[in-house]
Amino acid sequence: MELFKKRGILIVAAVLLVFAFVAYFGLPAGLRALGLHAPYKGQRYMLKDRTALIVCTSHDTLGEGGAKTGVFGSEFTAPYYEFTDGRMRVEVASIQGGPIPIEPISFNWFIKSEPDERYLSDPILQDKIAHSLRINEVDFTLYDIIYLAGGWGAAYDLGTSTVLGDKITQAYRAGKVVGGVCHGPLGLLLALDEKGHPLVKGRRLTAVTDKQVRELGITQTPQHPERNLRAAGALFESSTAFRDMFANHVTVDGRLVTGQNQNAGHEVANKMIQAAGGTKR
Repeated sequence: MELFKKRGILIVAAVLLVFAFVAYFGLPAGLRALGLHAPYKGQRYMLKDRTALIVCTSHDTLGEGGAKTGVFGSEFTAPYYEFTDGRMRVEVASIQGGPIPIEPISFNWFIKSEPDERYLSDPILQDKIAHSLRINEVDFTLYDIIYLAGGWGAAYDLGTSTVLGDKITQAYRAGKVVGGVCHGPLGLLLALDEKGHPLVKGRRLTAVTDKQVRELGITQTPQHPERNLRAAGALFESSTAFRDMFANHVTVDGRLVTGQNQNAGHEVANKMIQAAGGTKR
């Protein structure tokens, strides 16, 4: 009887071990298959010795005393490595400068992407995130591409920063390519086009949907991309899935390139490079 009990314990332990193994390796693969950080299979472009600026939030909490938040990992890592692999020079800025807060859940083992893994072993990009430039002190017209990273923190400061709005206005009027993903396009709200009209008015663009905001249950932020961009006159587009975090959509309207959520970083970066005059690689 004692022998049977020991065998039973060993069998249960083995089953649990197999289950844990399958869950650890199978859950990330399953999420990728559903569309979360799916491998990018599109055309890649290069823009040798040209420059890109990635702009991130400086806000680190969901409301007063709320959970920690910031920029979503893949929304700066994927574009950064597409730009650098495309032989561009890349700098990183934020609303306040200095350390950029990163959304904690974005590096969870079952969510983090391949570019996130690169970042976690990349002291150069880590230093840029720890010592970001303050947007007030940056001349946006010196860059070929201005990319606005998303994450929940961006819902607090990108769309309300008059400095960022002015900087985007200057860059766009200088012929630069601008855009972003997820909550990042909120940073376009206060920008103006060459004629002094709101940059987003009458323009095709995308960003995180109201549906995704509701599904994730994070509705307390002061701005929601779909709602606020539509209110500003944008021709908002998006795709959907049984949960919008698995959807992906990218729009290109001249020199304005936007992506729906965290799944769009690779494609948006490459279409920005293409719009800036890049060549296939």
